Amino acid sequence: MSNRPQTGEQVLCRPVPAGAFERYTARPVRSLDDYQKMVSIRAAVFMAEQACPYEEEFDGNDLCATHFLVFDGPDAVGTLRMRWFAGFAKLERVVLLRRQRGRPALQVMLAEAFEYATRKGYRLMIAQIQARLWPVWSRTFRCRIAPDRPRFWLSDFEYIEIEIPLPEHPRALAPESDPMVMIRPEGNWDEPGALDASVARSEQSDVAA
Repeated sequence: MSNRPQTGEQVLCRPVPAGAFERYTARPVRSLDDYQKMVSIRAAVFMAEQACPYEEEFDGNDLCATHFLVFDGPDAVGTLRMRWFAGFAKLERVVLLRRQRGRPALQVMLAEAFEYATRKGYRLMIAQIQARLWPVWSRTFRCRIAPDRPRFWLSDFEYIEIEIPLPEHPRALAPESDPMVMIRPEGNWDEPGALDASVARSEQSDVAA
């Protein structure tokens, strides 16, 4: 995503600092190499720092989810996961390497991820967060504790559910969107993809016929 994620930034409580989008970039995971970077970051933090068991951290949902990576220059320094349901998306596994905590990497990654979700047409995201981290997340992005939802324990931490309202994207994808836009690589809907070239090839074939 080459343009600054203006709709995604609206979800954040504070503007992304000047220069952050020049230093940090975030994108969906589309390759095995990026997938391995995501796995290594989560293992370094959730398993090594928080002693989360492997089978709980890698829970069977990773191959059916969208993952984001945030980069500091060439180095992947954080990741998050999103899963998609009818009417809402779910934000999960938000993590940064220790040396990046407190820096704008998190804001850049969240802004890009929220932009991605709103471009898909979603207006609501939920998350399950450690209860002790509510003060942190409530100052990071605009959210509320989900009403009438019980607290629960997971991997030795107390959790609560939160709701993250998402603004309407002015160019949200819809069933009537241009078919060539819909088939482009995820997140790169505004950039011609490999299949765009096939249109010109098909037109030339029609002329030749």
